Amino acid sequence: MDDHQLDQRIRRITRAPFRSRFHLRGAELDYVLDRAPETVRAHAEDFIATRLAPAHPPKDGKQTPWKGHPVFLAQHATATCCRTCLQNSHGIAAGHALIEAEQADVVAIICRWIELEAAAAPPRRPSPQPERERRTPQPTLF
Repeated sequence: MDDHQLDQRIRRITRAPFRSRFHLRGAELDYVLDRAPETVRAHAEDFIATRLAPAHPPKDGKQTPWKGHPVFLAQHATATCCRTCLQNSHGIAAGHALIEAEQADVVAIICRWIELEAAAAPPRRPSPQPERERRTPQPTLF
């Protein structure tokens, strides 16, 4: 899928009130901004392969945490968090192991959502200087 197709799918899915409330903020946003996109993609590939790709994932419907990693947040935002959401929103039937192409599509939509969220984020504030560096030097009296 190209970026245009991914963007269309993301717009369609995030029109739902539940999906539209997810945004990268705080620690998850910092995580994305502090790492190379390839690193986040590798994490997404691993999470999808282990948590979503099996035909009958353990704890299906509850296997994706609500926070703690930007990929988890992206999964909820893009309806790739469980096999039921994957079937309802993406037409990928439950009950069979995801083939490589299906896994690649899921990872692509997750990573595209993360990319769009990071691009839309406000600029980061510089980290505060330690107290001793903020003080102005004492004037010399003599």
